[in-house]
Amino acid sequence: MTAADPPGGGGARPEVVVFALGGTIAFTASDGGEARLSLDAADLVAGVPDLAPLLAVRPVTFRSVPSADLTFADLAELAREIDAAIAAGASGAVVTQGTDTLEESAYALDCLVTTQAPVVVTGAMRNAGQPGADGPANLAAALRVAVNPLAAGLGVLVVMNDEIHAARFVQKTHSTSPSAFRSPAAGPLGALSEGRVAIPLVPRHRAPRIRLAPGTVIPSVALIRLGLGDGPELLDAIATPAPAGAEASVTAGAAAGAVVEVFGAGHAARRNADALKRLAARMPLVFASRTGAGELYTSTAGYPGSEKDLIDGGLIPAGALDGLKARVLLSLLLADGANRDRIAATLAQTAD
Repeated sequence: MTAADPPGGGGARPEVVVFALGGTIAFTASDGGEARLSLDAADLVAGVPDLAPLLAVRPVTFRSVPSADLTFADLAELAREIDAAIAAGASGAVVTQGTDTLEESAYALDCLVTTQAPVVVTGAMRNAGQPGADGPANLAAALRVAVNPLAAGLGVLVVMNDEIHAARFVQKTHSTSPSAFRSPAAGPLGALSEGRVAIPLVPRHRAPRIRLAPGTVIPSVALIRLGLGDGPELLDAIATPAPAGAEASVTAGAAAGAVVEVFGAGHAARRNADALKRLAARMPLVFASRTGAGELYTSTAGYPGSEKDLIDGGLIPAGALDGLKARVLLSLLLADGANRDRIAATLAQTAD
């Protein structure tokens, strides 16, 4: 399917709200050559003046930080602001942020935003002071998608390098390349060419909806990647009970849950199987494939450390989610008070 831009001219232009969070797209080079975060939402919008006849853009500087400094609390608040902007009449929303955590932020918003209107996340791999800066082009493309009816109802989208990705699938796969964002498990949903938006692939399901009240504490969830030769020491350290008198909560600095990235389709070393089970007895423990793409096995092998052994030992398979996104979802579910059964059922649905 393809669709042109909405017509300009005599009719009222659709409004898109641009929420700027900072990141490389907002960096410029100083006199000494160092990049500094200096562009706000209005500055970013001023860099794409050609779209003015097609849509009205309302810039909002929501945060001004590198993306590593963003928190789940920031994203929960942003999700409420996006829903409010759409409820007030905006046709869509664009979020600009740093790319370091963009895949996690986009998926968190996919879970937290309730609107069916287009919501698009974008950023830049090269700042405004570098040759070939990609920020203005990415923002222009994101705005075109955010105002296009084809993008409605698809969940949060990521638009980078003229490709349109679902937040559920997209990953940052390169540290510096402008084409860093890929969707290994599914490919992009669509693309832009000469300003036209084409979205030939439509996901069957959106991310699970999680509604958090303002002020909800989002607990800490550990992310562990197993490597060749690893022993059980780290797993046992995480599973060690909190000191006497300490609250078993995020305020005590303890993880409320964990995600472990295991080998292949769901395998861990025999020497780590018991430690994983001990950790699963202490907290919700999700296992995902460290490969980053592909669904986990659940019943193919039954040796100690295999996927069936881990499930029998209380671990929860991540379905088709990679470790980063499984951690996002587990964090939000725990904040919403989900028990183990709900966590397992929700993750199972990600494979559909």
